[in-house]
Amino acid sequence: MADLSHAHIEAFLEMMSAERGAAGNTLASYQRDLDDLHSFLAAKKVSSITAGSRDLSAYLSDLGKKGFAPSSQARRLSAMRQFYKFLYAEGLRGDDPTSTLDSPKKRRALPKTMSEDDVTRLLEQAAREADDPSQGQYVRLRMLALLELLYATGMRVSELVSLPARVLSQEGRFLIIRGKGNKERLVPLSKSAIDVLQRYGQARQAELAEADDDPWLFPSPGKSGYLPRQVFARDLKAIAARAGLRAAAISPHVMRHAFASHLLQHGADLRIVQELLGHSDISTTQIYTHVLEERLRQLVQTHHPLAKTGENRE
Repeated sequence: MADLSHAHIEAFLEMMSAERGAAGNTLASYQRDLDDLHSFLAAKKVSSITAGSRDLSAYLSDLGKKGFAPSSQARRLSAMRQFYKFLYAEGLRGDDPTSTLDSPKKRRALPKTMSEDDVTRLLEQAAREADDPSQGQYVRLRMLALLELLYATGMRVSELVSLPARVLSQEGRFLIIRGKGNKERLVPLSKSAIDVLQRYGQARQAELAEADDDPWLFPSPGKSGYLPRQVFARDLKAIAARAGLRAAAISPHVMRHAFASHLLQHGADLRIVQELLGHSDISTTQIYTHVLEERLRQLVQTHHPLAKTGENRE
């Protein structure tokens, strides 16, 4: 019996064009995907009319083995589903073999982060610039305070720029942060962050004529009354470049990830990191489990007796 798969694909594409008004690029994409499926099935001496769910599942598995991303596999599956629904509707098949296929699971992207050395270089650059007594020192001290607070607490950038001025009068090594859902959380401050915050507070008092009346720690003449997060993000990239870092790879959110990753690398509990980041669900914090897995691997290599001796046992 002749394999009419190509004829069926052409009929499907004509339907998509005439009845659904599919664009040329869409039709070309469908044709490429279905031609690739046809080649895979033909190599196994199976036609599209006789292919079963196992055949189509094997095709998706083959894509995975070839390194296709889950998103690319999902697109191929979508094309297959449209095609087999068409065959079923036209009476060319008595069933839809794609109905039992599961969509490929997308891998959760690992968060972008910074090394401890890169963070140190950034903070040292900010400190050098803040020590410069020339005109504009207040702005440079503000940047140093922003960076120290961000890395010490892992705050969201929106939480950071909207900190109230009353934090300057708080004593102790903790900061109260108001996060999503108006929920408050307590985060510890490093000694360097406390020192820089006090230094910035003095500069703020001297710089602003009405500092005592301004409710924001980082005031700005804009509509919100505090420093726009976009301005901070822009200035962060600029100082990162001056520190010799790749500016495109650094943002306030990347520094937040660095805070969490470095805590875990040094033995912090995932639940503690969840609380510090202000995540309501532990599943959100679990994007950092790769850090825990690497730490466990290093612990085993360092402390397990077999790792030390190089012996292998069943």
